[in-house]
Amino acid sequence: MALALFAEIHVRDFQAAKAWYVRLLGEPSFVAHDTEEVWELAENRSIAVEEQPENAGHGAVTVFVDDLDTVVDGIVARGIEPTKRETYENGVRKVTFHDPDGNEIGFGGASI
Repeated sequence: MALALFAEIHVRDFQAAKAWYVRLLGEPSFVAHDTEEVWELAENRSIAVEEQPENAGHGAVTVFVDDLDTVVDGIVARGIEPTKRETYENGVRKVTFHDPDGNEIGFGGASI
């Protein structure tokens, strides 16, 4: 069985949110339509950002990465600071960012 992930984040104003997501994730992989673009993080694993004002600000996504420090350092270098950094008892770390609508995008990885 092949698995894929397509997570969708809803925002109030797509054009305003897009610049933040480009700083967070880089350039989008493709344009779905005027108010939705998609970032493919890995094969068959994507995050879409879509304008749906009535649902904005209620999303939470965590992406696990091989090199958490490199990913977070890149995001910070592009001008976005994390809102929270955590280390769990099992050694897993999570760094959380919040978009202007309040959606939570987290990045997790093993402790070094």
